[in-house]
Amino acid sequence: MPYEVAVQLSDAGEAGLRALEEHVDCDVFLRGNQLTLDGEAEAVQRAATVVRELTTLAERGHRLEAGTIPAVGSALAAAQRPTEMLDDVVWQHNDVRVAPKTALQKHYVDAIRANTVTFGIGPAGTGKTFLAVAAAAAALARHEVKRIILTRPAVEAGERLGFLPGDLMQKIDPYLRPLFDALHDMLDPERVTAYLESGVIEVAPLAFMRGRTLNDAFIILDEAQNTTPEQMKMFLTRLGYRSKMVITGDITQVDLPKEQRSGLVAVAEVLDEVDSVEFVRFKRDDVVRNKLVQRIVDAYDAHAEAQAPELHPARAVERRGERRRA
Repeated sequence: MPYEVAVQLSDAGEAGLRALEEHVDCDVFLRGNQLTLDGEAEAVQRAATVVRELTTLAERGHRLEAGTIPAVGSALAAAQRPTEMLDDVVWQHNDVRVAPKTALQKHYVDAIRANTVTFGIGPAGTGKTFLAVAAAAAALARHEVKRIILTRPAVEAGERLGFLPGDLMQKIDPYLRPLFDALHDMLDPERVTAYLESGVIEVAPLAFMRGRTLNDAFIILDEAQNTTPEQMKMFLTRLGYRSKMVITGDITQVDLPKEQRSGLVAVAEVLDEVDSVEFVRFKRDDVVRNKLVQRIVDAYDAHAEAQAPELHPARAVERRGERRRA
């Protein structure tokens, strides 16, 4: 194999080689720049395809890391060219380069570009919020919108806003911190501060959206599983001219009272056939954090299904989708 590919796989260490073995279903040995594949003929053939794609990526300037190998496997499984997926840079700033890492992430990014309202639904670690914030930063940089609005429902979990210390921003900070974190990953801290002070970026609880019309804005609603159906309708009807909305959430992580239905579950039934609205449903295979996160998600899903299969929200939504397709 080319020397630069061997070097980068070596730099990734055992993690890189293990990731390659996990996705090609055969043994992989690397000695110098000599890579050997050992296994059944069909598995070796698939592995050779993965290695060829890794070589192409290295030649195009991609840094090969442990996470690159699952991305290549995901693209090939979806009959996509890995270069097409990984070259789709959503946002780049300094050393931050945000691009899809799975075929469904690529579909999600394309859906955000093509639609006015996009729903990203799936487990933690699938990049729903991070990619949405990257798309918002890119839209602002291209002057497609004049401002970014980030919001979440302030669902209380043991602490009431009124009893938290500090002014309003300090009170809501714990609820909105993940959005702040994503912003600071995209932009210099000084730029984030300046945008917040000038109103170019607004971060606020969902309740603050009531009564407004949001024009020329890229609006992201995070943790949408904790909205009520009424709150979801209120939020969606804030949409103004030349604006775009992305709604993200995980329907297996609802923190509402048990008698209260999630607005993210209800909206899928209402808007599933509406033009310019698209639902992208991530799966466990799209988790791009530490692989332990994916195993944790699998364990919780299996436990929930075993305890009450008919009440498991993810399965309920899947069953409704299956009935519609039938």
